[in-house]
This record gives sequence, structure tokens and C-alpha cells, in this order.
Amino acid sequence: MSRLEIIPVHGVGEVERRSDVAAMIAEAAAAQDTPLRDGDAVVVTQKVVSKAEGAMVQVDPADPLSHKPVVEAESRRILRRRGELIISETRHGFVCANAGIDLSNVDRGWAALLPDDPDRSARRLRDQFRGRHGVNVAVVVSDTFGRPWRRGVTDVAIGSAGLVPVLDLRGTTDAYGRELMVTEVCVVDEVAAAAELVMGKALGVPAAIVRGLDPAWFSDRGGVLTDVVRAPADDLFR
Repeated sequence: MSRLEIIPVHGVGEVERRSDVAAMIAEAAAAQDTPLRDGDAVVVTQKVVSKAEGAMVQVDPADPLSHKPVVEAESRRILRRRGELIISETRHGFVCANAGIDLSNVDRGWAALLPDDPDRSARRLRDQFRGRHGVNVAVVVSDTFGRPWRRGVTDVAIGSAGLVPVLDLRGTTDAYGRELMVTEVCVVDEVAAAAELVMGKALGVPAAIVRGLDPAWFSDRGGVLTDVVRAPADDLFR
């Protein structure tokens, strides 16, 4: 890679259930004179996907804890509790706060759930970009997660299509000629985090274009749920 561009997509508009998200992003990108190109990666926030797919539930706007039963219902198991905070494992296998249930950037009285199958959501968007708009792009569905033992949050991929989720560098050599024994790079998480730098948390920018990625990273195989989420047998903490 000689140069990487990260382009926020402004003017997408309010997404509702059954909105054509691919068309909204493609049209907004063209309107700001940065039309989608073959080889781009389009990062779309989870919130947009959840709204379009109807993954929303009503909660009591007067009760700040009314979403807690939803958290319990969306959790495969509860790992930790501290006050109002719950760290749980979702049925997807994600370990995150409150099962990914989110009250931000949605109408008052509603909570957004994680998409039922974020990889499938990414594949659907990729197919729509290619079939209806004539561009071959990768798609990453991003969400904001905390990380153990580190302060602050960052965006990660919860779904992907068209990119190698994890780049396996084992068996290659470093700059000094030493063989890499354990290095695997989570490309889709890096792309999601890079895109968040221009999307922000409260700017109303639900998508970004990451342009200039290595063409060797593009692949129709794999996804976040199959390639990124660590199996319990490989997890030292479960």
C-alpha cells in the first residue's frame, strides 16, 4: 500500500426499516463527488444495519434501566456485573457490554439490537452494491466495543464480506528475516477502527469509504463469526 484514504460519506439521511442502505450510501457518495470504486471497502455502522433490518425494540423512555431485560434476553451468558454494567456473551459469540444493546443515535423509547447475522448483512449489502450499482466493493459492519485491560472504546468489525477477515502471516519473515510464528492480523477490525476516525460517535456519519487497501486482501471467503471470534477452546480466559 502506497496510500490509504478514509472518506466519510455525508448526507446518507435517516435510515428506517426496509431502507435501501446500499442505494443511500452509493447516492450520497456520488453526491459528494467521491463515488464508490471497485476495490473500495465500505464501512457501515451497526446502527444503520439494525435500523434497516428492524432489529429494534421499544423500551420505557422514562426508565433508564428498562433495556436491561432485553440485555438478558440477548445474552447467551452473563460474564460480569458491576452496578448497572453487564458484560455478556451474545449468541453470536461477541463478548461486550450489555449484549451490544444501544440507546444512542436512535429515537427516544427505542433500543437497537445487534443484527441477527452481521456477516449475512454485509454480504447482502455487498451484493446490492455490485448488482444494482455496478461496483465491486468489500463491506464491513462496525460497532463500538471496549477492550479488556484498556480504557476507551474503538470500533471493530462485527460482520464482513469481501475481505480476508484475518491475515495469517505465520511462516513469513519480518524485516530482519526472522520467521513469524504466531502473527495473525485482524484486517477487518483495523479497517473498522480506521473508518471510525472520520465517522465519529455523534456526527451523523453512518458510513465511510476506505480506499487503497491491498488487493490481495480481497476475498469472498470468510467472515467475522467464522474467522475472528475466538472459539472457547482457544480462549485462555473462559
